[in-house]
Amino acid sequence: MQELARRLNAICEAQPFTTTWYVKDLTTGEEAHRDGHLIVPSASTRKTSILVYALSQAHAGKLDLAEPCTVEARLQKDVTSGTYQYMTPGVVLPLRDALVNMIITSDNVCTQLVLERLDREALNAWCRRIGMANTTHRASIPPAGLPWDHKMDRTATTTAADQGLLLDRLLRGAEDAEAAAALGCSPELCRLALDILSWQRLRTLIPSLLPADTRVAHKTGRDARGRSDAGIVYRDGRPLFILAAYADRVPDTMPDGLPGFAAAYATVGRLARACWDMIGR
Repeated sequence: MQELARRLNAICEAQPFTTTWYVKDLTTGEEAHRDGHLIVPSASTRKTSILVYALSQAHAGKLDLAEPCTVEARLQKDVTSGTYQYMTPGVVLPLRDALVNMIITSDNVCTQLVLERLDREALNAWCRRIGMANTTHRASIPPAGLPWDHKMDRTATTTAADQGLLLDRLLRGAEDAEAAAALGCSPELCRLALDILSWQRLRTLIPSLLPADTRVAHKTGRDARGRSDAGIVYRDGRPLFILAAYADRVPDTMPDGLPGFAAAYATVGRLARACWDMIGR
């Protein structure tokens, strides 16, 4: 793990932006991080906790996953991710499908449909209760037109370690009823959450340099300050490692003239590839 951490740090240090990460080797249980407890904009990686909390509310009988949800024009305003911003208002989908689209296309119309059925303070309290001490949900979607150097309290925030903890607890909950109950879920709902995360369509970060058929249960993030991804990487059907990585304060243009977001994508992809090459070999 020390050698892996050195390799990951070298990848980060080659860039002019800040990258924080957390990794857990699921074959040995060893962990490492680079500023893993530093609070950063969560962007859409926060949606994993929204997903699991929503499933816990369904488990408690407070939400119905079959409830019809109507796409309204007011929910499409200022949305820049997903596909439902382009759909005809009046489209109806079940809450379960809103959860799926919130994750796999990072759809922010669907995110609002979900969050309007949840209490944000209760969501934040649930995050604290399960150990995500540095994760805070704020507005339903980021305010439009945020500058590159926006203050942290303008958006939801988290840490790489918090996202790694949630994914670890979700994995354990999928196999153990007591661990699932600690999240407010059942093993079946934990497995559903992992399946939904594995259906992710946005694969330019953690999966980008892995074999094309690699199962990755993950949620990406994009905001004015950077790019991020947090997920579980599998090999031969078994969880291999957890990686959460946040590239923050990424410039619009790199010194070589190429877009900053492309360098952020490449950095996170290289972090994941180094883990793939060194873990479990």
